Amino acid sequence: MKLVPLAGRPEEAVRVALLSHGWEGDLSRSTADALESLAYHLTEAAAPTLEALVTAGSRLGVDVITGDDWALLAGSRARLSALARPWTSPEPLQELAAVLGHALPAEDPTLWQTAVGPIVLDRPRIVGILNLTPDSFSDAGRLDSVDAAVERAEQLLAEGASILDIGGESTRPGAVPVSAAEELRRVVPSIAAILRRFPDSVVSVDTVKANVARAALDSGAAIVNDVSGFRLDPALPALCAERKAGVILMHSRGGAGELASLDPAGFPGGVLPEVLAELAQSVARARAAGVGPEYLVLDPGLGFGKTPEQNVELLRGLRGFRMLGRPVLVGPSRKRFLGQLTGRAVEDRDVATAAACALAWDAGARLFRVHEPGPTRDALAIASAMSLR
Repeated sequence: MKLVPLAGRPEEAVRVALLSHGWEGDLSRSTADALESLAYHLTEAAAPTLEALVTAGSRLGVDVITGDDWALLAGSRARLSALARPWTSPEPLQELAAVLGHALPAEDPTLWQTAVGPIVLDRPRIVGILNLTPDSFSDAGRLDSVDAAVERAEQLLAEGASILDIGGESTRPGAVPVSAAEELRRVVPSIAAILRRFPDSVVSVDTVKANVARAALDSGAAIVNDVSGFRLDPALPALCAERKAGVILMHSRGGAGELASLDPAGFPGGVLPEVLAELAQSVARARAAGVGPEYLVLDPGLGFGKTPEQNVELLRGLRGFRMLGRPVLVGPSRKRFLGQLTGRAVEDRDVATAAACALAWDAGARLFRVHEPGPTRDALAIASAMSLR
C-alpha cells in the first residue's frame, strides 16, 4: 500500500489525480471544485441565528467559531453549499442561507464577449496600456503622435499583449479633466491607425464619456474600459449595449478629477465588502441598460482612492470577486502601493507588477493591465503552468 500526499491546492491536486484515472475534464473539474476550501465572516447576527448555525455546522461538517454577534464559517464548497439552502433551513438560518448562497463562488467564466467576438480566458490575457496623455503618472508625453502610438502598439503586441487599452485622459492623482473634443483628438486617429496596421488586434478605449466611446467604437474599438464603473455618464451603458461592446467596469469613487485621490479612501465596512457591493451596483447599472453579463469584466480599481494597505487587502481577497460571476481584471502596474512595498521608483516597478499579477492569477484574476507586458508575460506563464484553472 502507498499513500502519497497531494501537492498544491486540494481541489487542483484532486483534479490532476482524477484526470490520471481517465475522468473527463468537465466532470473532474466540477468534482474537484466541490472540495475547494472557503471561509466567511458573519457579523451583526442575532443570537438565534448563531445558535442554529452551530447546530447546523456540526451536522454538516462546517467549522463554526462564534462570538457575541459574529461567526466565522469554514469548510469545503460542497459542505457550505449544503448550508446555503433556505428552502430546507430552519427559520433562524433562512436569511443566512440565502446570503451564503449568493456569496459562494460562481463557475469561472471561460469567455468574454466583445464587439469583435469572444476572448477566450483559458490562459492569462495581458492588456497593454497606451496612454496618449501629456500628464500620465508613468509615461507622460511619450506617445505624442499617431506614428509613436502605432510603434508602441507594435511593441506591446510583440511582448505579449492580447488587448491594447488606449486612453486620452489621465486619471493620476491631481489630473485635470479634459474636454471630449481634446480626448477625441488624442485617441481616435491613433485607434484607426493602429487597426489599419494591426487589423486583427483587439482595442479597448479607456474613457468615461459616451461620445468618446462611440467614436472609438466607430473606429474599430471592441471594448470600453470605464474607470467610473458606469457612474459618470448615464448614456454610456446604453451605448455599450447597443454596440455589443465588451465592457470593463472598474471600482472608483468621486468625479473625473478625483478618481485616484486618497480623499475618498474611507471604507468603514472593510475595503473588500464595500468594493464588492459597489461593483455589484455597477453590474446592476449595466444590466438595467441591456448589457448582457457575458460582455462584462470587473476591475477592483487598485490604486484608485485606496491606501497601499487597502490595495494589498484587495489583492489578498481577489477570490471573493468570484461571487459576482464575471472575469476579473487587475491593474497594479507601477502603482504607488508597489513603490511603498519595494522602495522602487515608478519606472522600476515592472518586476513588482509582474509578481502582483502572478499572485492575482492564482487568486482568480484572468486579465492584467500593464505598461510593460514582457515581465508580466513571463511571470504569468509560470503561474498558469502551476495552475489548472
